Amino acid sequence: MKNSILYTLFVVLVASGCTKDFEEINTNPNSPISVQPSLLLRQVLYDFGEELSYEGFVAGNLLSQHFTMVDFNLFDRHDLSSPQLGGNPWPTIYTNLRDNELLLEESRTNPLSAVYEGPALILKAYLTAALTDIYGDVPYFEAVQGKSNGIVNPRYDAQSDIYQGTDGILDNLNQGLAAIENYRGTQALDGDIILGGDLSRWTRLANSLRIKYLMRISNVSAVAGDLQSIYDGGNYIQESADNATFDFLATQPNTFRLTVLRAGDFNLFVLSETMQEILSDLDDPRISVLFRPASNTPGVFSGLLNGPDASNTSISVADFSLTGTIFRENSQQLDANFMTNWETLFLLAEAAERNLIDADASALYNQAVAAAFAYWQTDLPADYLTTGRAAYESDGQNPVEQIITQKWIANSINGYEGWIEYRRTGFPNLKNISASLNNDLIPVRMPYPAEEAALNSQNYEQAISGNQNSVNSRVWWDVD
Repeated sequence: MKNSILYTLFVVLVASGCTKDFEEINTNPNSPISVQPSLLLRQVLYDFGEELSYEGFVAGNLLSQHFTMVDFNLFDRHDLSSPQLGGNPWPTIYTNLRDNELLLEESRTNPLSAVYEGPALILKAYLTAALTDIYGDVPYFEAVQGKSNGIVNPRYDAQSDIYQGTDGILDNLNQGLAAIENYRGTQALDGDIILGGDLSRWTRLANSLRIKYLMRISNVSAVAGDLQSIYDGGNYIQESADNATFDFLATQPNTFRLTVLRAGDFNLFVLSETMQEILSDLDDPRISVLFRPASNTPGVFSGLLNGPDASNTSISVADFSLTGTIFRENSQQLDANFMTNWETLFLLAEAAERNLIDADASALYNQAVAAAFAYWQTDLPADYLTTGRAAYESDGQNPVEQIITQKWIANSINGYEGWIEYRRTGFPNLKNISASLNNDLIPVRMPYPAEEAALNSQNYEQAISGNQNSVNSRVWWDVD
């Protein structure tokens, strides 16, 4: 039952004392009775950022076809119920939701911690969106309610309610903005490793996240008015200096996890054929940052179709391009990515192209591409946005596809984002994989972990009725 911790923050035990001095006698005066909010904030930001960066490499980038896994690759063959090096973000997200809820409760009960309320609400929205966008309907309203709730078997909530309901994703972002605006204290926001304790940057983060999640539901909900208001206000992440990221270090313990993964496991990941074709078609120099030339063909980048069956196919890793040194030897150049200016600008470019905001889609696209190149520490070729395939609407290309494809390239470290945006938009055009274990269908959600059937059986059974636990069952915002 230890996993029930993922659903309820505390079970409060109330017992009558044997003597009137029982509590005093059994209380350690040198032991803290609560965690400092700065430590909670730092823990949530670091743990989630590190875990999802790793998940993005070993699982998310397989689903989105950035990388291919050459062996031990049931996940890459789309058996998502068999996570191997990664592919089970459920416990990570719920653990951080739990810790963030402790931070939120502390901010609301201790006036000295009130500065943490706005960031905690914004983080709650961010973590919740990561959860529901991967899994669909999930335990939420009864699962993250604080000390007094005591519910260990929470119901599954509809994704539409999680996004649009009171205390849901969009509401929590608005509450977070209001909490920051109304804060009148002088306490510093300590423990903030992504935005340096600057509440104005948290405001810009919240507005960028509002853009992101409004666009995510834009196929099923009217969002134009809210998007236009945010765009006109201009108070979102526009400059790289405001990116919500933290840097990995060259030395432990704060290195990217792939730096200490054994070489045999790291070398299982190579350039996908999908990524190779897209980058080659664009004549995109980021290929040399994200990948290395194949050992057997110096200077040549070679991709492998996703999902090979290594038991029936002879594969030599030396024939294909390993992932770049930025993911291993030089991971100090890498960061954990929560939200950036380039992602915000790509979202706004799409909104403009789809007439959801009144803005110049081409200009926003060009700004976004330039910012994405800078993020990956690559010089933008002078003609990349003027005469090449990346030029906006060149050769009659679909501009929305261009926008999403460029964002997909840049998302090579950002958790499951490339796959999520593919599900929402259908771009870029992913390939049928080599040896599918899912009838040649690209999964459109992750299955619930097996532990749910044992730990929350009644609600689990209700949630999966009607084949809703199928990896081919679309989530609410994913419509044809």
